[in-house]
Amino acid sequence: MSDALTRAATQLIDPQGRVLAAAVRRLQLPLHGLDADLRWPVAVIGSGQPLLLLHGFDSSLLEFRRLVPLLQDHHELWIPDLFGFGFTPRPEALDYGPQRVLEHLELLLQQMPPGPIGLIGASMGGSVAVVLARHMQERQPGRISRLLLLAPAGLTGRPMPLPPLLDRLGAAFLGLPAVRRGLCRQAFADPDAAVGPAEEEIASLHVSTPGWGQALARFARSGGFAGVGDPLPEPPIEVLWGAQDRILRAPQKQAAQQLLGERLVLVDDCGHLPHLDQPEQVAKTWLAA
Repeated sequence: MSDALTRAATQLIDPQGRVLAAAVRRLQLPLHGLDADLRWPVAVIGSGQPLLLLHGFDSSLLEFRRLVPLLQDHHELWIPDLFGFGFTPRPEALDYGPQRVLEHLELLLQQMPPGPIGLIGASMGGSVAVVLARHMQERQPGRISRLLLLAPAGLTGRPMPLPPLLDRLGAAFLGLPAVRRGLCRQAFADPDAAVGPAEEEIASLHVSTPGWGQALARFARSGGFAGVGDPLPEPPIEVLWGAQDRILRAPQKQAAQQLLGERLVLVDDCGHLPHLDQPEQVAKTWLAA
């Protein structure tokens, strides 16, 4: 586990973030072609039926800090950093793209308790959840029982790989402190009320992880997750989308509505991060079924 995540368990400003960081385990997962001794962070907290939570692009498991207290009495929560993101190891000279993300999660599922697993995915994690559920229905039907997608990014559209140089410039741009602060504010419905030093710290903490820029550039070069929503997987799907989402634009929302139909529900006073802006609504939606 990275030094930054180790320190986060005691030094983060946000107390919920500290609790979540302290719940992180370091798992050995036999990913093809990688050192078997590498350790992969996943927070495991709570008790009950297993529930897997997947974070968004250029984020980390810490983004679920406000949802965890509302669900941990009902579920054993498994919250990994996606491959190449968060505080994961980032070996050099490696491809970083959707296939690696999927391989990592499939191996993680093997570490989780047997039986049906619920799945919540936020932003890019929503598209990852759809791909994973579709993949598992072919390999292990019934393993994924249900999905809740939070402002899912990448269900529609098409992959747009960034060429060399532009991918590195893009990663460097995203690493600028002013850019990170701006994106953090843009993700919330009311940034003046919701964003302070605690949120900005968590939004940028993982940037210090060795290899962050290289892995992000290579993921961008792969084209990432785009146009992955059709066909939708068989398990039941619910979708929450912030009415004040300023990250995903109107055309993206309209395309998602055409794909998802009545599954998509708008949430008032909510930006791109329902699990941070309106965690009670997210928990209520999940627990109501």
